[in-house]
Amino acid sequence: MKLSVIIPVYNEKRTILKILKKVLEVPVEKEIIIVDDGSTDGTKEILQSINDERIKIIFKEKNEGKGTAIREGLKHITGDIVVIQDADLEYNPFDWLKMIEFIKEKKVDVVFGSRILGKNKKSSFVFHYGGKLVTFLTNLLYGTKLTDAPTCYKMVKKEILDRINLKCKRFEFCQELTAKLRKRGYKIYEVPISYNPRSIREGKKIRWKDGIEAIWTLIKYKFID
Repeated sequence: MKLSVIIPVYNEKRTILKILKKVLEVPVEKEIIIVDDGSTDGTKEILQSINDERIKIIFKEKNEGKGTAIREGLKHITGDIVVIQDADLEYNPFDWLKMIEFIKEKKVDVVFGSRILGKNKKSSFVFHYGGKLVTFLTNLLYGTKLTDAPTCYKMVKKEILDRINLKCKRFEFCQELTAKLRKRGYKIYEVPISYNPRSIREGKKIRWKDGIEAIWTLIKYKFID
């Protein structure tokens, strides 16, 4: 079972090589697709220096948002299952192993990595309770029993993603994907993962406006496709 890893990147020169090293070390058949979303801090130049046949790098001319970068990456995948990896160090790629094992053993189509089920340090007050609110609304609107709806680690079979027309531009990717998976009848399972949150000062890019957009996205896709 081949894993396609999409890494959307925007201005992550301090962490991109570190996370890429971890991704390469995970002992699973995989392809790595990096989409640089118009970085201006030197990330682009770092990526241009990489010469590794295991890694495909796509450069976008201007910054259009994480969702747009993911949609670009999805055009190039050839694996059986797909996961998104942020370019910072908040998530541990070795957690993919338990997610892949769950898909294989339980013969399921979708697995989310839950930071809540794992014993992790909490994000700041706003991010932590904002995530709880998004999770609550997801469960209310879509009949799920998730503990961590806005998690980055959403592992989905490629054949299912091929049937979903994503329109996301920014961080609302998570909510749109979850909504459209549920509207098509797919059950979402969770496994515990590790998490090392970073602050805005350390480079975290999501803001309170993205939380409002997440809520609106959940409501919107309840009624439209």
